[in-house]
Amino acid sequence: MKNAAAYLKTNRKVIVLMALWIGIFLAIFFFSRLPLETVGYGMLLFAVLGGIYIAIDFREFVRRLKELEQAKKHIAVSRERIPTAENPLEEQYQALLEEVFRYKCRLESEYDNRYSEMMDYYTMWVHQIKTPIAAMHLLLQSEEIPDKGELEEQLFKTEEYVGMVLQYLRVGGMAADLKFRQYSLDGIVRQAVRKYSKSFIRKHLWMNYQELDCIVVTDEKWLLFVIEQLLSNAVKYTASRGRVSVYMDRSRPKTLVIEDTGIGISQEDLPRIFEKGFTGYNGRRDKKSTGLGLYLCKTITDKLNHKITITSVEGEGTRVALGLETAKLEVD
Repeated sequence: MKNAAAYLKTNRKVIVLMALWIGIFLAIFFFSRLPLETVGYGMLLFAVLGGIYIAIDFREFVRRLKELEQAKKHIAVSRERIPTAENPLEEQYQALLEEVFRYKCRLESEYDNRYSEMMDYYTMWVHQIKTPIAAMHLLLQSEEIPDKGELEEQLFKTEEYVGMVLQYLRVGGMAADLKFRQYSLDGIVRQAVRKYSKSFIRKHLWMNYQELDCIVVTDEKWLLFVIEQLLSNAVKYTASRGRVSVYMDRSRPKTLVIEDTGIGISQEDLPRIFEKGFTGYNGRRDKKSTGLGLYLCKTITDKLNHKITITSVEGEGTRVALGLETAKLEVD
């Protein structure tokens, strides 16, 4: 039905011309007062020949449509499947398509060059900035400085943001970097907890850590980054004397939960929390959110074939669930 509609639309001028010709044909026969049998014979002959022509032409039309549909699926990478032009008009369209394809390739090449230059610059910047950060750590260890704890906290946050920039640059090509193996989830989560232990102490937060006792198939480095981001958010948005809980949701297979008693997320912001650059009302109010953390978490978990879901009640806290059962083990 779809092909028939497309055929009628493509050949509408020919169809109108044929209808006009039939009308003229009938008028001539009528005014010439020819016998009805003669008119009927002429119309029957016209219908048979016209039907044969339309059937052949329609079959060819459908064949060309299918060829073009197949070519459309591969046009992004190759022009080899484009059907051969059968008339001067199609030759002109193919010449136009060739020019568009060359322009597209030129734009892609320019974009790749600019992106490569940007990646080189920011990767170099990230590694260069680590030198003054390391120097500041040494100074903090060797000098008696007022408010040393606060300075250490701010330096720790700086390192976090530098690490986030590096992961943001790497995430586009992370597929080539993935190494799926079996890991103890306790081992991965405890690394993240140790990293934020001083932040828990400074804010007087209670860490409720329950033994996870779970083996997962994942990429340790990337999953660790996700858990660190989730713990960072929990610490950042939970007030002093609050609680952060880490445990397994036993009602669902291999589901890690990180839950806090922080400021929560408004219901209108929840559908957009994984968008790049989205900070939400609470993020804008406290001016602590970059809008990249949860975006990176969602991007990474998707590529790891894990699942991340977040539920929250504003003013009561946030619950993040990581479903870790779906990754597939790959042989190195």
